[in-house]
Amino acid sequence: MTPARQNPALAALLIFAASALMAGTTLLAKALGTETLGPALHPMQISHGRFLFAFLAILGAVAVLRPRLSRPHWGLHIGRTSFGWTGITLMFASVAYIPISDATAISFLNPVFAMVLAIPLLKEGVGPWRWFAAAVALVGALILLRPTPDSFQPAALLALTAAVVIGMELIFIKKLSGREIPLQILLVNNSMGLVIATVAVSFVFQMPTPQQWAALAGIGLLMACAQACFVNGMARADASFVAPISYATLVFAAFYDFAVFEVIPDAVSLTGSTIIIVGALILVWREARARR
Repeated sequence: MTPARQNPALAALLIFAASALMAGTTLLAKALGTETLGPALHPMQISHGRFLFAFLAILGAVAVLRPRLSRPHWGLHIGRTSFGWTGITLMFASVAYIPISDATAISFLNPVFAMVLAIPLLKEGVGPWRWFAAAVALVGALILLRPTPDSFQPAALLALTAAVVIGMELIFIKKLSGREIPLQILLVNNSMGLVIATVAVSFVFQMPTPQQWAALAGIGLLMACAQACFVNGMARADASFVAPISYATLVFAAFYDFAVFEVIPDAVSLTGSTIIIVGALILVWREARARR
């Protein structure tokens, strides 16, 4: 497999586009999980639409590009897809009840949880700077939970659990990286995710309205495009360069939430989100320094 030519400017543009698209999926998920487009859909039905239409988009890309496929590592794919489906379902559930920007900020904890999980699962060492970054980010998450009797957000726990689960998914992605080409990983992931989501949705399915069908298709297509942009962006520059750009997702999420639902982030949201991003940036800086 020939490595992509390094192009930091193009990488930044691709990651920026992925951030806008990813935030768009949470906006549509919130519209579907509330009564904006009709009777609220169950989060498992929203995640089913995400996998269904993303699978169709990626299958079309495979049919056109005809990449050379290898034998998949089924065990790793099953683990990655199971955690991925659970994480995205919990994430979609959370945005129906809390601001999209809060849920997005909490989701940025998944690299922190992946770091912690890598200690027993990948036998990786974690130094004091990594632990410090994790502690800073977790303080930000605690602020977003608003742990007082009058302001506590129980739904924020859904987003926090999603971050833990997606952190576990990152462990499987790390094990898959280098074994298979990105398009094959996306194809296998979305096909297996569609099977899991189809079984799950059979218990809660309700006929969507035409607007909801369009939103479900939009989630799948936006997710497929976001994944493609992210994978190609990561291939064209160092992770330490592109990772901070992905935090633009939070800006897009806040803008979409304000434009559509007229939700204005309050001081608690801004403070918690900023602290999480600071913790994540410390982690990115430490990883870049360690590689040098």
